[in-house]
Amino acid sequence: MRPEKDGDADPVAEIRDLRVEIDGRAVVDGVSLRVLPGRVTALVGASGSGKTTTGLALLGEYPAGARVTGGVHVRAGGLVGYVPQHPAAALNPARRVPALLTDIARAQVRQVPLRQRRAAARQRVLRALSEAQLPDGEALLRRFPHQLSGGQQQRVVLAQALLLGARVVVADEPTTGQDALTKRRIVEQLTAVAARGIAVVLLSHDLDVVRALADEVVVMRAGRVVESGPAQQVLLAPRHAWTRELLAAGTELPYPAETAVRAGRPVLRVRGLTARHRDGTRGGTAVVLRAPELDLYAGETLAVVGRSGSGKTTLARCLAGLHRDHGGEILLDGAPLPRSLRDRGRAQLAAVQYVFQDAHASFDEHRPVVRQVARTAVRLRGADPDTATREALTTLAGLGITEDLAGRRPGRLSGGELQRAALARALLARPRVLVCDEITSGLDTLTRRGILDVLTALVRDRDGLSLVLVTHDLDTAALAHRIAVLDGGTVVEQGPARRILTAPAHPFTASLVARAPTAATRDQ
Repeated sequence: MRPEKDGDADPVAEIRDLRVEIDGRAVVDGVSLRVLPGRVTALVGASGSGKTTTGLALLGEYPAGARVTGGVHVRAGGLVGYVPQHPAAALNPARRVPALLTDIARAQVRQVPLRQRRAAARQRVLRALSEAQLPDGEALLRRFPHQLSGGQQQRVVLAQALLLGARVVVADEPTTGQDALTKRRIVEQLTAVAARGIAVVLLSHDLDVVRALADEVVVMRAGRVVESGPAQQVLLAPRHAWTRELLAAGTELPYPAETAVRAGRPVLRVRGLTARHRDGTRGGTAVVLRAPELDLYAGETLAVVGRSGSGKTTLARCLAGLHRDHGGEILLDGAPLPRSLRDRGRAQLAAVQYVFQDAHASFDEHRPVVRQVARTAVRLRGADPDTATREALTTLAGLGITEDLAGRRPGRLSGGELQRAALARALLARPRVLVCDEITSGLDTLTRRGILDVLTALVRDRDGLSLVLVTHDLDTAALAHRIAVLDGGTVVEQGPARRILTAPAHPFTASLVARAPTAATRDQ
């Protein structure tokens, strides 16, 4: 935990008695906050507690139709940069990475002689990418956003904020989807940002990151501040019962599941899989994934772990038919699956369902959630709309989504609520294989625990359901029966979860395990 700092400096930004109402319901109620230069202020709380609404208020942005009272003041010249939880929404999918950054850099090199401006702007872009923990910036400059992992997208958006020269950076779950090694570098980078006198407002569910970064901690629940103060005081000696519950949820580690019975033929088999991405040259491609052999049996959970950009999501997308530029075979019950979902039949589409990391981006903002969930049963199982709607409401209720919430549009649900809705949508297909891509990475400890409990129960209770769990978090991976470890696009190790987590054979796996926070280190 970072040492306490002198708090006498004038605030760069200040929120006074902020209240934000939507449809007569207060999502933020009476929140006050002082943002000081060179200090990290962490807002923590469960999904839907009002953290993001409070953070966005510093940018002058509020939900559509919101009624706002109270005051938000930003010091003159104090630009506010924002790193969103869902980076894909902030990146234009039709423009390559350099175009997303060069527009900002050009405005900063106008004093450079005309002939040198292009090179100067490029150097600024590459430096910002490096500062955002993307040292392979040259390679990334040839890619589109969809060719990046979620973690890489997150860091590109961080590079944009750094290029802006903001005096305040609002970082909304900046370590979402990051492995332990990359997370440590993000912590180091945000520490360096604060050391330059820039105020950082950290919105995070990750208590390990909060412990490493925060000078001040503000705990929110249902739109209100229930506790605030110096980080050491709040995290080591919390006064409020809700703070104690939140902290306790982050220290209760799951136990590895018992080994599943691997009987009969695998439900899903991968043989000689080699996936490619375009490398930016005319017709050129680069190999980004090599998976010689993977098997998934009925009733089994396979966790796929590795650093951001290691190929985890590419593997998951290949299984689901969302990445068709690959060789080798993917077999379902012994029969080859077409590479593209466009070529898969209705039964094949239903059999392998994908739950995206960015739940917001996977929903249509203009239709109620329950209609989108029910549509899965109509389209893939031939259910009539009324029956599908009733089944959708029942499934959503089982995941903690009330009928009132289900009837809202996606923008009116919290991240955790929408992630559970995305899971319900996949379950209505009655899949054989459920592929979950970092679905708990942006959730608070309590909501994350609830989702993991649901997944564990689904695999245990639903006959024949298998789970592929893509995650950077080894605590989450511990729920699996087996773990496959990726590094640099290659499966370097796989085996029973307990053995991988306690006696890793590959040096990279050993480094991941060594750097993962434990219950003991969390209490320090």
